[in-house]
Amino acid sequence: MSYIPRLKTKYREEIISTLNEQFGYKSIMQVPKLEKICINQGVGDATQDKKLVDNALEEITKIAGQKAVPVKARKSVSNFKLREGMPIAARVTLRDEQMYEFLDRLVSVALPRVRDFRGINDKSFDGRGNYSLGIKEQIIFPEIVLDRVNKITGMDINFVTSANTDAEALALLKALGMPFKNQNN
Repeated sequence: MSYIPRLKTKYREEIISTLNEQFGYKSIMQVPKLEKICINQGVGDATQDKKLVDNALEEITKIAGQKAVPVKARKSVSNFKLREGMPIAARVTLRDEQMYEFLDRLVSVALPRVRDFRGINDKSFDGRGNYSLGIKEQIIFPEIVLDRVNKITGMDINFVTSANTDAEALALLKALGMPFKNQNN
């Protein structure tokens, strides 16, 4: 038998029935699910130093457990000394097992390591059931070795769900263990 992540099992066994009860869906297929997690890290100083993008790629690959890809500039902007086709960011998209593994590590290990952590903001939904989370320091992840970090950088983590409304997405992410600030229940 192959390995199934803890949160995936929890979603199948507990969360589907809880959300179905809460929102009264007609079919079990209407219950929102987490489709993918996208991690992006822009490297603004990459125009001067090409190695910064390589460092970002290496760090995101370690954090996500999946190879990150460089993002190239679409336009040239002379004020920023930016040329079209120049690598300026790193990104990775996680699905299925890797997605649930990453979410588990984020919730149980990384977020509690944030300084003065009081929970994440529950206002960062986009109106269509997707959530964005900004992280200021990549060193909260245990995969990053502090001695090898040249520069402390942040990243954006986007949670894409199949939910139609923000309330459904909030209920799904709460059930998956995301520590929101203003939890009423």
